[in-house]
This record gives sequence, structure tokens and C-alpha cells, in this order.
Amino acid sequence: MTSDQLAFLSAAELVAQIKTGELSAVELTDATLARIEERNPSLTAVVHLYPEEARERARRAQQAIANGADLGPLHGLPTLIKDGFGQKAGWISTYGGIGKLTTLRDKESCPFTERVEAAGAIILGKTNAPAMGFRGTCDNYLFGPTRNPFDLQRNSGGSSGGSAAAVADGLVAAAEGTDGGGSIRIPASWCGLVGFKPSWGRVPIRRRPDAFNIATFTAEGPLTRTVTDAALISDVICGPDARDPFCLDTGLHSRAGLAAGVHGRKIAYSPDFGVYPVEPEVAGIVRRAVRAFEECGGHVEEITISLPYDQRELSDLWCRMLALLSIDTMGMLRDRGVDVLADAGESLPTEYLAWIDRAERMTRAELSTCNRMRTTIFDVIQGIFSSYDLLLTPTLACLPVKNSRDGNTLGPTQINGVPVDPLIGWCLTYLINLTGHPAISVPAGLSEAGLPVGLQIIGKRLADQEVLAAAAAFEQARPWQQIYQRCADRSLTVPQP
Repeated sequence: MTSDQLAFLSAAELVAQIKTGELSAVELTDATLARIEERNPSLTAVVHLYPEEARERARRAQQAIANGADLGPLHGLPTLIKDGFGQKAGWISTYGGIGKLTTLRDKESCPFTERVEAAGAIILGKTNAPAMGFRGTCDNYLFGPTRNPFDLQRNSGGSSGGSAAAVADGLVAAAEGTDGGGSIRIPASWCGLVGFKPSWGRVPIRRRPDAFNIATFTAEGPLTRTVTDAALISDVICGPDARDPFCLDTGLHSRAGLAAGVHGRKIAYSPDFGVYPVEPEVAGIVRRAVRAFEECGGHVEEITISLPYDQRELSDLWCRMLALLSIDTMGMLRDRGVDVLADAGESLPTEYLAWIDRAERMTRAELSTCNRMRTTIFDVIQGIFSSYDLLLTPTLACLPVKNSRDGNTLGPTQINGVPVDPLIGWCLTYLINLTGHPAISVPAGLSEAGLPVGLQIIGKRLADQEVLAAAAAFEQARPWQQIYQRCADRSLTVPQP
């Protein structure tokens, strides 16, 4: 089977073929590495690659089959993790293309790495991200932008943009994302993927000090082309870990419940959370997609959400809170001998540095105000779920932006004439990081220019299985696998800016 034939099989299909002997782990790994070598130069999705280590793991995976060993649910599956926020002991981490960190190596592996490898997956390398993950686009001064495989002149979205572009382009069937403000769901929306953020606490956080800083409810999660694959990966990575003081003591077993559907469910639909301007074409595509839930037996009602803050106050809140988390991360790096902020202009955008400066000067009273705002937002979202089972919204307010030439691609500064924060203000995702609810982005359709638009499905706290089942019902009603032909047929020539 050729690389092109293998490229767009699902993770579940690939694992099944490996286990039956129809496909070897060595063959699949070699084909995947060859496809990355051919197509990644025009994407900049993969920034660190470890081919010999991957081939050795593939050989061991194949030998395990020959020996009749017990095989994990991801046996022989090639995958990728995110630079800096996904760790594998001994591998390089630049935390999103920060030049000072090119020699920094991970001291330990993150839960995603440990758990997918224990399940038999083969991690090939790391994917591109913006500096410290502090924006909804994927670009940095070291590696440059990750290009969107639907249109190479446009951005993949961030911060898990390298992972998303790699999956959409058929380099791998699944990759790791991390999500502190939408960093799984944002690139999923722009790259036409399934991007799932589990409930906070489902996936443990062990990296210090992050595990003790709950400035935003962050999570690791999968980027895939099918809902089944998202459930497959999520079931592997979710579960207790005694080293995380806030991790839930139960795992997730969502694959068995994907067929539950949405029949009889009460579903709320908000076109804008009551505060966000949304591009008309995006709004129209999402509104049409929402009808599928009624076709599947759900009861959909458009609701008005009343948040006592405007969208700029909300995006500023997220930036302040994530900056606090980032300051802690930089402290951890200083403990390892690297002062990221020294001569920071070489590696860090001015927008990021401005928020770090504001966070460092934040008073106790200001932090208290931030937490009161979070409480209010949580109460509003919880209030919706007192009457409804699910909440539907656009994932993003706009279509993918064009890449910049300076390593500092930003989102739009205004939508429908309304000013928005170009870092995150066009993302209808980060509120759910302030509350901890599970959320998934699925492809709602393509724009007239052939660019993907995402639909966000949000569930009650810990109702991860219901969110995945709703996504599976939507996938069956509005299948989207045909859209990846646009990626398969794309040019391999890097466009001129």
C-alpha cells in the first residue's frame, strides 16, 4: 500500500490493519516518514523529527505481534506531539520556536506521551506552535508559520497548529494538542478537523508548576479526522494520576457510547455567546450545520446568553490569566538555567511581552477581580446547563487569516467593524477554559473559497461522553471526509508572500 493510500485512513483503521497483519508497523512508519519528508517543507507542521527512534519502536511493535504479545489500542500507530507543551524525555523543546531553547531537552514525558506509547503508539517528533502558546495563530520567529493545507497562504490556527496541519494533510491520523484557551479547537476549526478538549481533570497535568496553577483550565487532547479516533485517543489519555492533585479518579470509556446520539436531548444554540461579532459567512455555515441536530432527534433552541462583560473585557481576562501561567513556566525554565526574558526581543513577540509585563505588575486586588469575573462566567454557563444538555456555538468568528512574513502572524483586529484582540478575541473557545467544561470542534462546512469552518459542541462538566456522542451523530448526519481531498491535491510549492 502506497503512502497516498495510507495517508487518509483513520487511526482505528490503521491499528486494525496492523493487528491483523494486513499492514506492518514498520511499513506504516516508513511511509509516514516519507510523506512528512515530501510534504512538510511546504507546511512547516513538524519541527523536530526522530526517525531512527521511531523505526526502532516500529520494529519492536512488529516483533510483539510475531511473539503473540498483548497489543494496546494504538499498537503501531505513528503520531506527533506538540513542541514544548508535549514532552518526551530527552527530546528538544523550544516552547513554540523560542530560539534560546534550541538545546533544552525534556526531563520527563508528559501524560499524553506516556499513555499513548504505553498503548502502542509510535511518536515521530514534535509539531510547530507559537511562542508559549500565547495566541490563536501558529507562527514564531524560529520556524515561521504553519501553513494551512486547505490554502498554503493562510494560517493553520494555534496554538496546536502544527499538529492540526499534519493531521489534515494526512501526515498522521492523530496528533497531540494542548488547550489553554482553545489551542486544540482553534486549529481544528481552521484545518477542518475534530479537536476535543476534555473536562478539566480528565487528563492529568504533572509538569510543575502548571499542575498547581489553575489560571486557566488547560488540557491535553487529540486532533483527528474522525470522532471515533478522538474517542479512541481520549480513552487512552484520560485517567487518574496520583502526581496531579486535581486529577479525577476515573477514566473515560467514550468509544462504547458513541452511538448514543442526541435523540431527545435539549440543545441550546448561541450564534455569538451574546457578545462576539461573527463573520456572516461563518455564522451562516454554522447555523445551517445546527439543523443536523434536529434531524438527529434533538430539540434545538436558539438562546440569548447574557454575560455582563463585553468581548474585549473577556479577551483581556484570558490574556491576564494565561500570562500568569506563562510566568510560572518561565520560572521553571530559569530553574533549568535558561532566562527566556533576557534579550527577549529576539524570540518573543511584543504583544506577548506586554501581557507578561502587565501580569507581573498585577495586584492582589486585580487578581481577585479576575477570579470574580471567572466565577460569573462559570455561573452563566452552568445556568445554561440547568435547562439544556448541550450548547452549540461557532468555534471561531472568522475564516483563516493570511500568514505574515515576519514570524508574527496575528488574527483579525476587527470583525464586522468591531475591534477585537488579534491574539484571541476572535475565538469563541477560551471561555470554556475559564470554566472547565468539555468541548469539541467539528467541521461544519467549507466557505465559498474552500476554507473550513468549525462548530463547537460544549457539554456539562464531566459529560465528555455526551459531547463525543453528539459529535458522532453530527458526523453521521453531515459527513466531512471528502474535504481532505483538497489537502491531498494541494501544491507542494511554498507560496510567495
